Amino acid sequence: MTVAIVTGASRGLGFALAESLVDTGWRVVVDGRDAKALTAAAQLLGPSATAIAGDVTDPAHRAALIAAADALGGADLVVNNAGILGPSPQPPLAEYPLDVLRTVYEVNVIAPIALAQAALPGLRARGGALINVTSDAAVEAYEGWGGYGSAKAAVEQASRILAAEEPTVRVWWVDPGDLRTRMHQEAFPGEDISDRPEPAAAVPGFLRLLKTRPASGRVRISELVAA
Repeated sequence: MTVAIVTGASRGLGFALAESLVDTGWRVVVDGRDAKALTAAAQLLGPSATAIAGDVTDPAHRAALIAAADALGGADLVVNNAGILGPSPQPPLAEYPLDVLRTVYEVNVIAPIALAQAALPGLRARGGALINVTSDAAVEAYEGWGGYGSAKAAVEQASRILAAEEPTVRVWWVDPGDLRTRMHQEAFPGEDISDRPEPAAAVPGFLRLLKTRPASGRVRISELVAA
């Protein structure tokens, strides 16, 4: 039995990925800050899902995720998907509230690293994998994306270093592309984003990644889907 922890799985990409893992025989431990939304998602995922509501910035919550996975035999995969955009509309860096920037970094950078630290002993033992969900905003200089984009850039560099330091664990930092999610809508308030694909469109790429298990590195889902 294979076990995954997927954060931010009450909706969007996290839910779509958790659903696909369940459909292919995985047990999943999923989380989200909105307990009501997470409960509804878990009902759709069925008995193969263990739902633990909480905030990934909370050490006790991260410990609970690891414990739940250990109770199922231990996580073979950790997907750091949970994240926040920051202010909407997004301000230029010259005007970015620093207290909000700290929160963006706490959620998008510190929490994924902390969960990786907690999960790594088990991932090493099982030859598991770590996926850090990133964005093209980590590598492109989009106006207004200084907070979120720089946080994702930090995640990518941390992932590169983890990949070098953890040869027995696959570490992939994965750009899923533009998707029709709540966060993406928050990034473009008032705009029509219906031309973006649903999160489920990215799932085949993630499944291909898990099946082929390439060397650690940066992955663009669009390239896997097209392959």
